[in-house]
Amino acid sequence: MTSSREDPARDSRGSWLPTLAMIRTRMMELIRRRGLMAAMIIVNIGIPALFLLVRLIAHAVAPHSYGPAGGYVIFTSLVAGVMYVFGFIVAATLGCTAGSVDLSEGMFRHLVITGRSRLALYLARIPAGLAIIVPMVATGFTIVCAVCVFAAPTTLNYQGVNVPPGLSLSGFEGWAAQHSKEVVCGFPYRLPIGIACGIDQRGQGITPPGSTGFSAISATTLRADAVKIARQDYLDYSRTFLYPSNSLMVKTGLWIELEAIIGFIVGLGLASLMGQRTVPVVLMIVLEIILTPLLSHTVIAHLINLQRGVVGLAMAHLEPGGLPRAFGGGGGGGASLVPESTTVAVAVVIGWLVVWTALGAWRMSTRDA
Repeated sequence: MTSSREDPARDSRGSWLPTLAMIRTRMMELIRRRGLMAAMIIVNIGIPALFLLVRLIAHAVAPHSYGPAGGYVIFTSLVAGVMYVFGFIVAATLGCTAGSVDLSEGMFRHLVITGRSRLALYLARIPAGLAIIVPMVATGFTIVCAVCVFAAPTTLNYQGVNVPPGLSLSGFEGWAAQHSKEVVCGFPYRLPIGIACGIDQRGQGITPPGSTGFSAISATTLRADAVKIARQDYLDYSRTFLYPSNSLMVKTGLWIELEAIIGFIVGLGLASLMGQRTVPVVLMIVLEIILTPLLSHTVIAHLINLQRGVVGLAMAHLEPGGLPRAFGGGGGGGASLVPESTTVAVAVVIGWLVVWTALGAWRMSTRDA
């Protein structure tokens, strides 16, 4: 009689589903790479935390010279300027490492000899890597959110001028009329207006606000110009807050997590397809830093449908409102982005995740041991 241990029907080694033990083993292989883990911690947690710590100390020591450590502007700058772009790069590096580590260390043959499904060996790398990158990104983002909320300024600074937050259009215009000199000299505007700070209607210079030079300008003209400028700037002002709202933080957190997941999955598939780590890492950096901004902001005749297939452009259109345009092609208004519907953007993201997973799994299944 054949024992259950020898019964092929009970042998799960050929199953395409990875076991928890396989996932745990793949995860430990990545964690043991201390240089990679240190780089990921530095980028996702260390840089934002150090930046905020310096701002906290500077504000505590010299509050009149250095503004509050947190706030809406700091939040949007850190997320769109640092965590979005460099989070993608380190996640892609982790994926490239996971997709090539067995080949680079000569372990692929030994894994195949065990009889485990090659598809299971590949799929085990996905939850293993995500178990590392997702909590790491979440930790860094939580630190940023906490500091930006609890150390936010008490007055709104818009274009270098302290303005009451949350004003309606009429309220903003009324405030501007009462602070006409600050508005005329501090706010950006589009001509024509009756007079601008530093130049009179005849093109001759005048002295700065608060000096006797403004005595030659009627208060009515100044107030009228200030109201015009306030009307032009209200849309931008209405998007500026003391600190990020709960909904913005939740949406932004999911957005940068998705960006990191895309970086890992694509890096994993590309490294498995190419059988090495270095070149795929370079290609992922080129994609994020060079190709994505270029293809997202410049319409190329006869290639617009190809441009819409770039995952960076899709993520740009999925960026939460209220964020500045990210360096790597993020949204924030999206006025100059190549046009693309939300449905197409979602389809592109899903397509990249599925296609690169399939390519990586296919290459591992057909590679010679």
